[in-house]
Amino acid sequence: MIEIKTSRRVEIVDITDKVREIVDKHSVRDGIAVVYTKHTTTAIIINENESGLKEDVISVLEKLIPTNAGYMHDRIDNNADSHLRAILLGNSVVIPITDGKLDLGTWQRIMFVELDGPRTRKVIVKVIPC
Repeated sequence: MIEIKTSRRVEIVDITDKVREIVDKHSVRDGIAVVYTKHTTTAIIINENESGLKEDVISVLEKLIPTNAGYMHDRIDNNADSHLRAILLGNSVVIPITDGKLDLGTWQRIMFVELDGPRTRKVIVKVIPC
């Protein structure tokens, strides 16, 4: 498990190195790593860890699903936008493990997306041999 302490309401955090550490501890030569967030207002994505791109993702999410747009769920805790954004992005990714290493592309990184922070969050990593 990975614990993440976020510092902003919407934030993208690269967790690739932490996932690699977990994969390395399992000594699996060939398999898959499932990375899963346990929260309904967070997401897991794979993409490039470039500051401009991360800001673009946040900007597009705000345009697609604006904050305080009169959502029904906002009557409860005023974070419907966070839930809706998480649904679009998804709560897990599966990465192949080849020769004991995460089989990611050159620029691919595993990113945790906080959508209702700041909070302390948990991400589960399951390593499954094949």
